[in-house]
Amino acid sequence: MVDFNEPKPIDAYADKIARLAEIAAKNDHIDPALYALHDVKRGLREANGKGVLCGLTEVSEVNAWKTVDGVKVPIDGELRFHGVDVKDIVKNCVSERRFGFEETVYLLLFGELPSRAELDDFIPFLKELCVLPKNFLRDVILKKPNKDIMNMMSKCVLNLYSYDPDPDNISRENVLRQSLSLIAQLPRIAVYSYRAYQYYFTEGSLVIHKPQERYSFAENILHMLRKNSQFTDLEASVLDICLILHAEHGGGNNSTFTNHVVTSSGTDTYSAVAASLGSLKGPKHGGANLKVVEMFDNIKENLPDWSESSVRDYIKKIVDKEAFDRTGLVYGMGHAVYTLSDPRAEILKSFAGRLAVEKGREEEFELYNTVAKVSKELIMESRNVLKAVCPNVDFYSGFVYQMLSLPKALYTPLFAVSRIAGWSAHRMEEIVNGNRIIRPAYECVQERKAYVPIDQR
Repeated sequence: MVDFNEPKPIDAYADKIARLAEIAAKNDHIDPALYALHDVKRGLREANGKGVLCGLTEVSEVNAWKTVDGVKVPIDGELRFHGVDVKDIVKNCVSERRFGFEETVYLLLFGELPSRAELDDFIPFLKELCVLPKNFLRDVILKKPNKDIMNMMSKCVLNLYSYDPDPDNISRENVLRQSLSLIAQLPRIAVYSYRAYQYYFTEGSLVIHKPQERYSFAENILHMLRKNSQFTDLEASVLDICLILHAEHGGGNNSTFTNHVVTSSGTDTYSAVAASLGSLKGPKHGGANLKVVEMFDNIKENLPDWSESSVRDYIKKIVDKEAFDRTGLVYGMGHAVYTLSDPRAEILKSFAGRLAVEKGREEEFELYNTVAKVSKELIMESRNVLKAVCPNVDFYSGFVYQMLSLPKALYTPLFAVSRIAGWSAHRMEEIVNGNRIIRPAYECVQERKAYVPIDQR
């Protein structure tokens, strides 16, 4: 007899689930040859790896090629937000000794760089919007903590729907209000969710700092995260640059495309953002920098000597599936679009070097550079490919986060804190221009079967 008041522990159903899973596995398999036969663009990619064109955007441009006399020629990677080179955003903010993430949010959402007066008006407005609903911290974050901060953030975002007086209104004005509020609130949600995790699952202490009006996004993250609220100017500047670089990367990346798909159905902002968070959580997307950190921990454990020849020998073992996780992958190397260079990685590399000096980790920084150099050569040799291989942004971001003493549990959540700016810009663009639900086709290759009466099966 079923007790509808007391659920059984999950292991009580282990044997039954295992049997059902075997049945499902047997009937879920599709012959790989059928994909070629039906010209299926698996992963929405062409045979050469290029993404299938399924939309237009003005939010950002990711480029690694130019055409010369009708021939595609690889170039150093370019990333532009509404036409503005991200390198110029970083360069000018650093030279003027100011923080740039807030300006980047404005650019992504409104399509133009703000004047000084517009930015001076926009930043305080964002800070006003960062306030969470009354008792939200106690009732939503602290009462039911989670070991996975990304899932906790999704839960919090969906709960904010209940506090919104007009949650389902998808007019441009209302979606903009909701988007700005979520952009402002997500840093607090991420850090407070981590604090709850710490208190209930690890060290047993709970320190909650309210954001400070005088601080930027990056400064407030460090202030709220550190028990003593202390940080250096360089630490805050480097974290701000990380936020800028991760804010947006074209409409085709998995989490942004997810936002387009969900938005096209006409659903609310909170559901669209929660869906994007679920996508970003995946280790093939937002969790990639953690794999880089794990790989380097493995390299350091196995290589007392960090000379180029020793590093080359060990990376060859990784490429040959003889070391680390035996996948043959050098994590952080290569990109679906960029060939000669990833502009985000180039920018982050320069600031990682500066931070390494401040933290006394110059030797480790040189190890990263050595791994990048020999990996590029070994990957191209082993795979016999002509397309250049370069470090991507994940190659250096994990190392930067380590030097900033950020906990690993927050690596992907901080990616989300930044990328929600891009998600919001694309959601607004989809609402204005989409007009059709996104519905690609899947062709059924199952043989037809006759229904068999139950007693004859």
